[in-house]
Amino acid sequence: MRLINRHPSRASTLLLVLLPFIVLFAVYFTGSAISLQANPDDKLLPSAGKMVETIKLYALTEDKRTGERLLLVDRQASLKRLGAGLVISAAIALAMGILLGSIPVAAATLSPFVTVISMIPPLAILPILFIVFGLEELSKIMLIVIGITPIMIRDLQQRANEIPKEVLVKAQTLGGTSWTVILRVILPQLLPRLLVTIRLSLGSAWLFLIAAEAIASTDGLGYRIFLVRRYMAMDVILPYIMWITLLAWLMDEVLRRLTKWAFPWYGETTQ
Repeated sequence: MRLINRHPSRASTLLLVLLPFIVLFAVYFTGSAISLQANPDDKLLPSAGKMVETIKLYALTEDKRTGERLLLVDRQASLKRLGAGLVISAAIALAMGILLGSIPVAAATLSPFVTVISMIPPLAILPILFIVFGLEELSKIMLIVIGITPIMIRDLQQRANEIPKEVLVKAQTLGGTSWTVILRVILPQLLPRLLVTIRLSLGSAWLFLIAAEAIASTDGLGYRIFLVRRYMAMDVILPYIMWITLLAWLMDEVLRRLTKWAFPWYGETTQ
């Protein structure tokens, strides 16, 4: 059987999924053991025990100065900013995607503008956002919105343009107005794609959030990582990175399952 036609069984699929993670952890902890054996004070590759102690300290022990559990406070602050940025971006992207994908005049006017805006490196305008919106929450949320919304708009517009013209013509032949075609034909096609494009934008959204928190914040996951970097506290940085990765994966999985449940007919729900 050709390799391209060979599919793993369910049991072997689970093993193949776990294999890269097993190799990664094996390589890390082997390197950590060798490094600590040579230098017990080495901070670059902390042991599993050291990271577990740090997680307990940050997640289960109240801070003596603030009386709060730092990991939980940082998680709540970051997720609040990220959630606000994703909701605003999704709303703008859906509205603009429908507009540019269904109204040719709007597409001719705004598509080049959106394309140019999407090429601006969002981190390059971060100082401008701090000047305009201040150092509080709004500037961090706006960085996420500016960073991912143009790409989401282009993705939804492309999806709208892929709707067969025959379907649009048939809807108009049956008496559908422009508004009816948008609501009954285009919108249902874009809603599942909106969830998919949010999933694809999660990595970038986290990147912009952490960058904003690192520069101007007093809480958040990104703030904590860059705060302890001066002490080379890898036993804090690595658990925080793993925590961010877990949160991002959970968000992606929730969106995937939501897409599959709400739009079972959509062909990309299994990705």
